[in-house]
Amino acid sequence: MLPSLTEAQLAHWNTRGYLVLDDVLDLQTDIAPVVAEYEALLDTLCSRWYDEGRLSSTYAGLPFGQRLIKVFAQSGQAYYQHFDIALPGAGVTEETPIHTGPAVFGLLTSPRLLDAVQMLIGPEIYSNPVQHVRIKPPQRLVPDGHVSSLVRATDWHQDQGVILPEADASIMLTVWVPITDATVENGCLAVIPGSHQAGLAPHCLGSAARPDLHIPDQFLPLEEAVPVPVKRGGVLLMHRCTKHSSLSNQSDDIRWSFDLRYNPIGQPTGRPAFPGFVARSGADPASVLPDHHAWTALWHAARRRLAESEQQRFNRWAEDALVCA
Repeated sequence: MLPSLTEAQLAHWNTRGYLVLDDVLDLQTDIAPVVAEYEALLDTLCSRWYDEGRLSSTYAGLPFGQRLIKVFAQSGQAYYQHFDIALPGAGVTEETPIHTGPAVFGLLTSPRLLDAVQMLIGPEIYSNPVQHVRIKPPQRLVPDGHVSSLVRATDWHQDQGVILPEADASIMLTVWVPITDATVENGCLAVIPGSHQAGLAPHCLGSAARPDLHIPDQFLPLEEAVPVPVKRGGVLLMHRCTKHSSLSNQSDDIRWSFDLRYNPIGQPTGRPAFPGFVARSGADPASVLPDHHAWTALWHAARRRLAESEQQRFNRWAEDALVCA
């Protein structure tokens, strides 16, 4: 059981809208299995792409990060969807990849991680499906115009801005988990402290110049922004209205992290087409999802439904908003 938050930590959370907690996750029981699982997945993908003639080598023997960099530099393979733990917002088919392995499920349901979540939202915890894995290569390798923020730097936004209004009253907590140390050099997050107190700002849809959904510059006091490095094993907790972005990866290796989100059981997630699950409940222990097989089944069922229906993006913002002109 993690120690309770101190008065200073609670004050930091309440006034600044974010909090870094060190040594939440165990490197051997929580992090190492995730790394091993992704190493095996990359090995499978490299073998397949080599056999298909899309790679000239499988780059076997290289460390995970350097192997992924080789794959991306040579082929530009859209590897990120194979590694992601959620479906994309549009264009879902029966073949759209999603990764729902046992190690990732173990990370989402880690007792130590849920202890940290419980300190801010209470003991009845729902795993919100607004979640991603981001494995970002060095920015110099990312072509101009690359549209996925799972690969490049992420523009300024609020997490409440990327969900539907039905969840505006939900107490959605962001838990940002670095698998590699997140540093200024390799593209850690940056936040505007206290920005959560102003509520939800307008967001503009992506364009060629700024591909992400983003907050217009006039609502961004960038002089107040601060980078937030986090060591592996630690977590960054963020309020749903904290304005944040990521720096670009200027290192020679990957920057790897998970965006996880949780809310109290019974509250809307903001993405009703995607499946969440009960991660912890003292009131109804039988409702807790038992294993990654059940989690996988939920996502595969959602994928079938989406592939057979007209898909809509999870967007509340108008394309012709004057603030975005």
